Amino acid sequence: MSADRGLVVILTALNLEYEAVRKRLTDLRVHRHQAGTRFELGRIGQSGCQVALGLAGKGNHPAAVIAERAMGAFAPAAVLFVGVAGGLWPSIELGDVVVASKIYAYHGGTSEDDGLKARPKAWEIPHEVDQVAHHLARSTAWRRDLPAGVAPRVHFGPIAAGEVVQDSSVSDQARWIRQHYNDAVAIEMEAAGVAQAGHLNRALPVVVVRGISDHADGSKTVSDGQSWQSIAACHASAFATALARELISEGAISNSATDREGRPRMSMTNHNIASGHAQVGVQAGQVIGNVTVGAGTERSTDLEASIADLRAHLKQAHRDGRLDGETYAAAETELNAASDCISAGVPERKGVLLISLRRLWGLVADVAELAAKLAAVITVVRGLP
Repeated sequence: MSADRGLVVILTALNLEYEAVRKRLTDLRVHRHQAGTRFELGRIGQSGCQVALGLAGKGNHPAAVIAERAMGAFAPAAVLFVGVAGGLWPSIELGDVVVASKIYAYHGGTSEDDGLKARPKAWEIPHEVDQVAHHLARSTAWRRDLPAGVAPRVHFGPIAAGEVVQDSSVSDQARWIRQHYNDAVAIEMEAAGVAQAGHLNRALPVVVVRGISDHADGSKTVSDGQSWQSIAACHASAFATALARELISEGAISNSATDREGRPRMSMTNHNIASGHAQVGVQAGQVIGNVTVGAGTERSTDLEASIADLRAHLKQAHRDGRLDGETYAAAETELNAASDCISAGVPERKGVLLISLRRLWGLVADVAELAAKLAAVITVVRGLP
């Protein structure tokens, strides 16, 4: 799969987790959400996998809100929540990595006269993503950047997500987990919120990757003092970024704004605005089969006009505050590159033109008006010989 066809959101709760992921990204630039949340956009090494990295903070509720913002802003192919967790099984060692096969929101329940009854709520990892993650875990490639001799294992199993830090094996909460969620292999505080956000966004794939930094048994202070949080975050980020790259390169997931071939998906809702002597020629919610609009001999001129129109709307979006300065500058750079390709002759520069347009898509996809106009341009370019 070629570059720029997919973007993955990676969120963390702690700054040390954020830094562990950030170290694996290149070409970083800031993207500020209109509500104030700061994301950094970059790539995993020199791969074509784009990442939007964000700091969600502790707890399921903040994680759900920030995940929702990221999903709306970037239309990602998937969301990965990466960080540390407490291990619940003796066989899982400090520094090992856990991938959530299922996420439990364990604080749900009902209080009755004869005691508290569990009301389980759970989300499972998508099958395709699970298959890719298992394949990656069987290899050693994801560990290539770790220190020599370091070989953490990867475990798959349910993760319990609540609202308190568990640091006891005999507390009421610890007994509750063993009684009602005894297959959980790790415990943390954010996965349920992110999973719920993914579920409400057309079942967007959510993957939780955790490095084990303590055993949730009263030894947290000791393990934290031995830097196991940093070590576990490093291991989790190594596996998570390798997984994101593998998912995009294999095409197991595709950007929700594009199809498996990288083409922009057509919205089921269409809004047409005609001014002057313009007329709406075609409006379609779903088209089955091939559709060609416009004459081939006029396409170069049409593309130049479309790019000029897109540039004008891009400037207006910047003036309106819908695009921050850094995003606008990056979008202008890609737009200039697209214009140069059209001037040089589209048939010869089609591949380069598409790359520039897809990069531009990644920058402006959260501005509906720009995304719609850009989708039309990409469709025309893909139809060129």
